[in-house]
Amino acid sequence: MFSAPGKAFLAGGYLVLDPKYRAFVVALSSRMYAHAEIVSEGGDTTEISVRSPQFLEGDWTYKVDLSRPTQSQEVHGRKNPFIKATLDIILLYLSPKVNKSIVITIFSDAGYHSQTNSVPKTSESGKRTFRYHSQPITEVSKTGLGSSAGLVASLTAALLSCYVETLDVKNDATLNQIHNLAQISHCLAQGKIGSGFDVASATFGSIVYRRFDPELVNKVIETWDREYLVNLVDNVDWKIEISKCALPSGVKLLMGDIVGGSETPKLVSKVLSWRKENASRSLEVWETLNKNNMSLVSGLERLQTMSKEQPETYKLLLQSLVAGNKSGFQDVVSSIQGIRKYLKIMTQESGAEIEPDQQTKLLDYCMSLDGVLGGVVPGAGGYDAVCLLVAEDSIPQVIENTQNHSVTWLDLREQELGLRQEDVSEFSGLF
Repeated sequence: MFSAPGKAFLAGGYLVLDPKYRAFVVALSSRMYAHAEIVSEGGDTTEISVRSPQFLEGDWTYKVDLSRPTQSQEVHGRKNPFIKATLDIILLYLSPKVNKSIVITIFSDAGYHSQTNSVPKTSESGKRTFRYHSQPITEVSKTGLGSSAGLVASLTAALLSCYVETLDVKNDATLNQIHNLAQISHCLAQGKIGSGFDVASATFGSIVYRRFDPELVNKVIETWDREYLVNLVDNVDWKIEISKCALPSGVKLLMGDIVGGSETPKLVSKVLSWRKENASRSLEVWETLNKNNMSLVSGLERLQTMSKEQPETYKLLLQSLVAGNKSGFQDVVSSIQGIRKYLKIMTQESGAEIEPDQQTKLLDYCMSLDGVLGGVVPGAGGYDAVCLLVAEDSIPQVIENTQNHSVTWLDLREQELGLRQEDVSEFSGLF
């Protein structure tokens, strides 16, 4: 059984579309889980059933003729482009010769979806609790944590495990293989080549990320050339930059659900149109925004180093932060303020509501609270969510002080680790 984390895109929104720039993505404790079981081998066709028992009609069964692995057929007529794309890409890549009957069960932590019309169910061990919904998954609101990327990454690992002797997700080569396959599948399902930061975070955890050249993946989608696919996954240097970057000790990410909703493609389209029509101005804004993004990363790395090399000094700084003195964290505070300033400029000049006025008021208020280093509207922005960087000891007070501000703070923590193997015994009674 394998799991992949959700994400909060803290710095680098929009810029990450350009391989010139880097982004900082924080992996979160809400995870997607995938357990695969081989029911039988042999027979005339391969049959793969993917079950998501937390949702009404949450099962998709595909019959596959291995001589035509990219033409899997869903038995019930239900569509899930992310499941289908993942199965098609992996079977094309593996080109298995023996038919199998496989059942894959998917679970998702509560942070991914609205909890309206749901009930909790706990495993026999008491170690796992999930929310079970009375609606199909397509009718349950998402919170923007990257559920599709988590699904594809964990499903990729689970399905691969049915065809290899051992799948060690602690091995770098194996992680890269899973990452590359998941990126291709995710792009295929979306019908476009995205930046890939969400799949990268689902695989590798909290990272600073620079994207791949879209043409690498585009050729797979256009040609379905197996030889090219295998070479791309196993041998080609995608020239992605992935470096670990974690929040410093005692500083936590607080994620807030606004329950507003935004259409990311529309936001991106407006920003790209603005950039095309205002090349010189947009370059100036993006370069300055990038400086603030990288300054934030440098500031967090400095604090992480201090927490390890000067623990007593760092402890005193944290205590001062909780008391309202932010001077020891000024580089992080200034960087976040700079990020918000230029995202607001993009909002006003492009017409894309990256940081809408409603979010501005909320973030400005949160910034005035003791222990808060700053906050942003993560990812592409809009009305989905906000996230804050807060001293851990200040979190209860921040939650109390924002009770009247139309935000629901999610029970999430940062996860440095991305894809990982789980103890399936903890899930007994849930299948």
